[in-house]
Amino acid sequence: MLSLFLTGLMVFFYMAENPFLDRIERRSLDVRFLTRGKEAAGPFAVLATIDEKSLDEIGRWPWPRAKIAELITRLSEEGARVIALDIVFSEPDENNNLKFIESMQQETRSLGLRAPKLERFLEEARAEADNDSILAAAIRRSKAPVVLGYFFHFSQEEIDHLSQDELDNKRSNAGASAVKLVQFLSPQAKKVEVYEALLPESNIDKLVQASRIAGYYNIFLDIDGTVRWIPLVIRYQDRFYPALSLEAVRSYVGDIPLRVRVADYGIESIQLGPVTIPTDEKGRMLINFRGGPQTFPHYSVADIMAGRTPANAFRDKIVFIGSTAIGVYDIRVTPFSNTFPGLEVHANVADNILRQNFLFRPGWAALFDLGAILFMGLVTGLVLPRLRAIFSVLLIGVLFFGYLLASQKLFVQKGIWLNAVYPLLTMVIVYTAVTLYRYIVEEREKRKIRGAFSFYVTPSVVNEMLKNPDKLKLGGDKKELSVLFSDIRGFTTLAEEMEPEALVNLLNEYLTEMTDIVFEFDGLLDKYIGDAVMAVWGAPLEQKDHPARACRTALKMLDRLTKMQQKWEAEGTPLLDIGIGINAGPMVVGNMGSERRFDYTVMGDSVNLASRLEGINKEYGTQVVISEFIYERVKDDFFCRELDAVRVKGRAKPAKIYELVALRSEEDPRVAIIEPFAQGLHHYRSQEWERAEDKFHEVLNRIPDDFAARLYLQRIAELREKPPQPGWDGVFTMTRK
Repeated sequence: MLSLFLTGLMVFFYMAENPFLDRIERRSLDVRFLTRGKEAAGPFAVLATIDEKSLDEIGRWPWPRAKIAELITRLSEEGARVIALDIVFSEPDENNNLKFIESMQQETRSLGLRAPKLERFLEEARAEADNDSILAAAIRRSKAPVVLGYFFHFSQEEIDHLSQDELDNKRSNAGASAVKLVQFLSPQAKKVEVYEALLPESNIDKLVQASRIAGYYNIFLDIDGTVRWIPLVIRYQDRFYPALSLEAVRSYVGDIPLRVRVADYGIESIQLGPVTIPTDEKGRMLINFRGGPQTFPHYSVADIMAGRTPANAFRDKIVFIGSTAIGVYDIRVTPFSNTFPGLEVHANVADNILRQNFLFRPGWAALFDLGAILFMGLVTGLVLPRLRAIFSVLLIGVLFFGYLLASQKLFVQKGIWLNAVYPLLTMVIVYTAVTLYRYIVEEREKRKIRGAFSFYVTPSVVNEMLKNPDKLKLGGDKKELSVLFSDIRGFTTLAEEMEPEALVNLLNEYLTEMTDIVFEFDGLLDKYIGDAVMAVWGAPLEQKDHPARACRTALKMLDRLTKMQQKWEAEGTPLLDIGIGINAGPMVVGNMGSERRFDYTVMGDSVNLASRLEGINKEYGTQVVISEFIYERVKDDFFCRELDAVRVKGRAKPAKIYELVALRSEEDPRVAIIEPFAQGLHHYRSQEWERAEDKFHEVLNRIPDDFAARLYLQRIAELREKPPQPGWDGVFTMTRK
């Protein structure tokens, strides 16, 4: 009943088009683009960009329109098939020379002067200075159709300042750009919800007469500010006007008819000749972005004008001309980038149409979405209570990722956009609700178990037992884990000198602090062995970084101990010092003991080695010794000093040992002696006694009380008196624990 209610609630939200969830769905579409990655752009569209380089070489924007005319002529000569301008020339070119010449002509006429040569000179000068006429002439001469760009106003505030003559002039220039054929399928078609413009901002009449082809370059944002759709047509005064990219494509394929089919609910389809372009009821096409900025070739206008572009770069291409210079062009947010040139949006749209590689939501998508919501919710609610926890998680994982993979595959291979948020959210909500219900019902039983065991083992072990009651038996599993041993130096002597009560208080204070640090790094407190602490990482919960956790714990222990020593010194309490040994390797972890009483612990050779490493600190005057197995896993994150290769008691195979110095992100004076000590160790093993002594003395010059360096100087002195036997490997054999 709970799952049925929640599933029904999600169906209601879907039907009501919840704004919050719909926004998340749009974001999920962006994630699908990013997951799919960049695709190769088709061979149809390139960009002629007015970029920073062009502004530096040609001059600041806007340029004289004669420059645009020169650009159009050059692109036409280089074989461009269509030239589309993402620029509007809504006012005559501001040319002071032209105004001066025209004033001279008027002055000559007003004086009644008859000077044919002067009149002819002024007329020629006027023609050369009339940039608008030069641009219009270049458009007419161009072998490639030139698609003019313009834009629509949609708010009354934008046009309130215009006079009636200005309004009439702008309206008159718009008619030439309307779609040639519109087929209405019902009497109510004019009432459909499509983009309705108030006024076009068109080009001057001289340019409109030169090219009767034009398209608007308005780009519309989703509610979250991202460009995902583009309306291919906009209605103005009961006529439909095409987008710049659509007109560019129509010119590219031969000026074939463009049809807009309109039904009661909105635009049914847009057809370009035999090609049906999928749109929603508002006439919007979902843009199948190929990638981020520069996916389509960008050619600087400066390079085009200077002839620095590759041969055939524009042959048989749609060339979109527009600005990409910072501070001049329109920056858009797309699924691939937060700084995407608006000019390249048009290239993506044209590429989609010419390759017929669309994204769309088919007519059956809504029914499929509803079916997926019902399936995910009811299957989760019916099956989940009948499965154990692990199988429930597996089921949810299979359903969740299976649906994601299937929807992503349809998106990439078929261009179909199916809703992912509602079905998956339904499943998650139902799963959470059912799990919470089961938790409330079963928690009382778990409390009994937790109360019985929490005084004897760590909370992580209790939780593992609650999840897997089968572990409440003897036996264990073999795993690779990290184990830490720490021990108080001279504790026996200290116990003899202090009063028992004071000793217990001191020990409890110390063990509390050290135990808290173990738990801070999610370690398992295996046991207290008198004054010693034994901790494990990697069990019962898996931790891939268990060597690093153990090392961080050791360094934190030393740091905390230093602060405690300062406090004890102020109180007049005897100071404690510790040694720590850490090793990683295969060991058996599980419940060890008798049938009546057992402990969750670890056993094995790797555990014994860690215990021996703790004792080795006494030999080298160090506080933390780690094995080579730990070192290999943490050397990129910690400073470590190789101390020796030793054979510990009870273990025939030698092992390299290292002193754990500090995190690489921290400063420590001992870091400075790591390199000279390593060099001294190398010379020592090579029996180069003098060179080894020099390096160890260098260590002592930097840190005079370094015990390990003094130890090696003592060994070298002994080896000078009694040279080693042939085959000596430099390994030190420990004779005590």
